[in-house]
Amino acid sequence: MSTLESVIWHILGYSAMPVIILGGFTAVAILSVWLLSLTSDKSQ
Repeated sequence: MSTLESVIWHILGYSAMPVIILGGFTAVAILSVWLLSLTSDKSQ
């Protein structure tokens, strides 16, 4: 593997974890807000 390939794989490897964590957090937040909006009191 060339040096360039090694650098690219290291960048992909180190950037994958924050993307997975932030993506999961965002998905859970959106799902939670949607579920809360379904059960909210609409009488106001």
